[in-house]
Amino acid sequence: MSSPARLPVRSEEQAREWSLVLISQGIETVLARDAETGEWFLEMAPEHFSHACQSLRLYLVENRNRRWQSPVEWAGEVYDWRAWFWALLMAVMFWLERVLPVDLSVTGRVDGAAVAQGEIWRLFTATTLHGDEGHLLMNLASGVLFLGLAMGAFGAGAALLASMLAGVAGNGVTLLVHGQAHLSLGASGVVMGALGLLAAQSLAEAASLPRRQWLTRGLGGVVLLTVLLGLNPASDVAAHLGGLGAGLLLGMALVAWRQHRPAAPARWDPWLAYVCGGLLATAWGLALWSHAP
Repeated sequence: MSSPARLPVRSEEQAREWSLVLISQGIETVLARDAETGEWFLEMAPEHFSHACQSLRLYLVENRNRRWQSPVEWAGEVYDWRAWFWALLMAVMFWLERVLPVDLSVTGRVDGAAVAQGEIWRLFTATTLHGDEGHLLMNLASGVLFLGLAMGAFGAGAALLASMLAGVAGNGVTLLVHGQAHLSLGASGVVMGALGLLAAQSLAEAASLPRRQWLTRGLGGVVLLTVLLGLNPASDVAAHLGGLGAGLLLGMALVAWRQHRPAAPARWDPWLAYVCGGLLATAWGLALWSHAP
């Protein structure tokens, strides 16, 4: 008979906490203490050791992320404050547009003719630019709300990447509608993508959501659509609806992924954030290199 595997812990309190986590995963453990060193550890069957380490790793990741999250009791939602890092990036890019000698608006905007010639990165860079203060403030006001809620529902990395890709899709849709003469920029498609993610989450929970939460989410969507599509005469309806539709589809894919592999989203979420940052950095690198003197 093989000896039980030992999992070292820092204290008796941590040992009891981890033991409860492992029991919830069907892994039986025994709390023990080394008589010579006084160190605590958990004993378990050797064949369960790998699964136990993976379960505890996911548990630690989830608890680390919770410090950024606050429950929204009246809406039955969770808000992730890391959405404000996205807002900070938008503000920094707006400032750089005005202080750098390079005209980032021209370099990074959606230009139908340039995209047709292969400058696909413009679909990405345009999601970080704004034409004026009003455009920026409108996107920030709605973006920090809906992106924060989407991050709380799907994870910060997944929501950020999906919202950005939805914004890229929205830029692609507007080129299909308006043609090569079209010029545009802004993060409105990203914001609409975050709203699409929330819509997908609502559809997934339709059977269990109370009527009040349906009304809350529905009214939020109506308000955002009114601001973006109704109150702004210069808004690009095709880009907004394209971002909303893409966000809905990506949200449904994330819901299915979470249902099929419940532990995978938490494990991959930080990497999805890195992918999002890498895509934007690469897009801007190509934009600046292609327009270098």
